[in-house]
Amino acid sequence: MNYTTMFGAVIKILGQNSVQYGFNAEMAEKIELWSRMYENKAPWLSKNILSANIPATEVYETAKLVLLEFKSEITGSPCADYINKIYQECVIKGLSHKVEYGLAKGSFIIKPIADKEGIRVQFVQADCFFPIDFDSSGELLKCAFADQLRCGRSIYTLIEIHTLNGGVYTIENRLFRSENDGLLGSETTLSEIEKWSKLPREFKIVNVPKMPFGFFRCPMANQVDSTSPIGVSMYSRVVEQIAEADRRYSGICWEYKGTQLAVHIAESMLEYDADNDKWKYPGGEERLYRKVQYNAGASEKPLIDVFSPQIRATELFTGYNNQLRMIEFGSSLAYGTLSDPSTVDKTATEVKYSQHRSYSFVSSVQLALGQALRDFADACAFWISVYDLVPIGDYEVSFDFDDSIINDPIDEREQDRRDVAIGAMPVWEYRMKWYHEDEKTARRMTDEANAGVLE
Repeated sequence: MNYTTMFGAVIKILGQNSVQYGFNAEMAEKIELWSRMYENKAPWLSKNILSANIPATEVYETAKLVLLEFKSEITGSPCADYINKIYQECVIKGLSHKVEYGLAKGSFIIKPIADKEGIRVQFVQADCFFPIDFDSSGELLKCAFADQLRCGRSIYTLIEIHTLNGGVYTIENRLFRSENDGLLGSETTLSEIEKWSKLPREFKIVNVPKMPFGFFRCPMANQVDSTSPIGVSMYSRVVEQIAEADRRYSGICWEYKGTQLAVHIAESMLEYDADNDKWKYPGGEERLYRKVQYNAGASEKPLIDVFSPQIRATELFTGYNNQLRMIEFGSSLAYGTLSDPSTVDKTATEVKYSQHRSYSFVSSVQLALGQALRDFADACAFWISVYDLVPIGDYEVSFDFDDSIINDPIDEREQDRRDVAIGAMPVWEYRMKWYHEDEKTARRMTDEANAGVLE
């Protein structure tokens, strides 16, 4: 069942009046479109229009910058150690993939699943859940998760509805059975499927301040619906430009194929192999020669004609490269991420502006990701207290993002050199920062260098 179809089914279950703010059919269609683009299944692709793999490349390159030299841990108590073990094994491991999916599809949820045995983690991509309602500050109040299972001819769909209302947190589990992939079908009991048989029909907890999971949203304003706080894909503003880039890329591929060297040879010059029912080409070069019939005769047409048109590579690649630059600009990428870096950033000012655009977006993604990971840690602590898994204790989530993503290290080092030159920064401190020496070694090396100068 596709995402928009599932959304319609969820709305019927909840009732149209329950969807108050933030999510509608148009948003569901866009999330499905962004997902298909990431998976190289965009609606404009065909036998003649190939994918240049732009959406997947965009999010891969951005996720790589976001998590370059990234480190994070949860510390502070035995409870923190318990959470950190789950955090490292189930969240931090493979986090780059999760960030890619979030940037491509607009959001993701990292949801702890708890019982008396412990905590497991479920990662849910944007096209597998429905953020239905938010408060005025954009905090999630209601969402639904969908999970499907095929059993023989039957398709079972579990709809898991989470609601936070006045501090009361409610989880509803409803199971539906259908024999048609396009329909939700009729409701049945949870006991019908062993996998979900132990789930409660309804579960309530009071005094809950926020939804107990980490919710990441791509930090771009929602251009599809400016009143909605739902996250959008980082390429949501350049869908048409990506479609045109795919068309231009396909044109380049056809140009190379269509201008391949060929020799048109008269059929009368070939020998026919009756045993194998095929023509024998000179030297066995079937790919090089193209058999033709000259009705007018050899007096008007040559028996052999070389086909070797001039390829328009420069013009085609220039147009394609310009299209990639439009996509980079609309996706907050630095020029040269997708386009040919040798044709951009002619001045130092252009370099700085282009890099700053990328650094600014990466910084925003890091902040959004950090908040989602903190919320996940809070969610784990919440379920620990509910099921009394370990004694509750203090915990702190720390993050270490590579500063070179935000600050150009070359510029920063040059500024530190100027500070040393005017006496605003001691040489030993410069050595500690850039040579990674401890203070004792840095001071000794500085003294030795000064002594050598005096001698």
